[in-house]
Amino acid sequence: RFAVSVGYWKDPYIQYFVRQAKERKAPEINRGKWACYYARVHGVSYLIKAFLKKTECNCQIVNLGAGMDTLFWRLKDENLLPRKYFEVDFPMIVARKIHNIKSKPPLSKPIMESHSGDSLLIDSHSLDSSRYSIVGADLRFSSDLEEKLKKHNLDIHLPTLLVAECVLVYMTPQQSANLLKWAASTFPVVMFINYEQVNMTDRFGQIMIENLQRRQCNLAGVEVCRSLDSQRERLLLNGWETAHAIDMMKVYSFLPQADVKRIEGLEFLDEKELFEQLMQHYCICWASKDSSNL
Repeated sequence: RFAVSVGYWKDPYIQYFVRQAKERKAPEINRGKWACYYARVHGVSYLIKAFLKKTECNCQIVNLGAGMDTLFWRLKDENLLPRKYFEVDFPMIVARKIHNIKSKPPLSKPIMESHSGDSLLIDSHSLDSSRYSIVGADLRFSSDLEEKLKKHNLDIHLPTLLVAECVLVYMTPQQSANLLKWAASTFPVVMFINYEQVNMTDRFGQIMIENLQRRQCNLAGVEVCRSLDSQRERLLLNGWETAHAIDMMKVYSFLPQADVKRIEGLEFLDEKELFEQLMQHYCICWASKDSSNL
């Protein structure tokens, strides 16, 4: 929300989910953090739009651990909605999101506009329209997840994109492996995008882990975040045909340079080394399994 308010990227919907933070952090934390978020938003968005373009939007997206994400509304504004867009998160998070949607017309109106057919179903832990669904489920139990998604008209024969941003790292390696295996074995044409930590065995990575532990935040799956190779291997060992992983410094170098120059002018940063270290400790991975050579 803060990065959007400063002008790193545009998101007219985040204001309805997240209150504006009052305090400002030290500039190197700001620039490092917000530029990393900027690279994440644009990197993930680039891959999602490439998938939508390849499938001509004749596909479905499943956003795993979606939280207060606003992608559905932004895709609708760009006329890029897939046939169906699903979000999954813990029931408590889902209840909060549904409450915000019901109470804020700029959120509920686009759902109604894109809806057709029978009446829209909504209760405290799920929402189901013809184009958008929110499902309360625990990603550690893939059979329960599949059952709930199918109740909301998941079509396993449709090209499917699954997106997970800082989600798998909170599950044990076995739990995330089960989820990846389920996804690879369930859909004939499927792509997975994962954004999370990498290079976590060096000193900078250890400090990140210690800082999170001090806030009672345990990264149960951090051992898979050893390297770009370990991130790729996890995907390939769990049924995916192709897998790629690049750190966020590499992603940053691929972004349109005019826009990078613009965001670098938003807040002064002389701690470039700290920024680069932060960017080298996050990555985007993507994998596919493709029976129709899409």
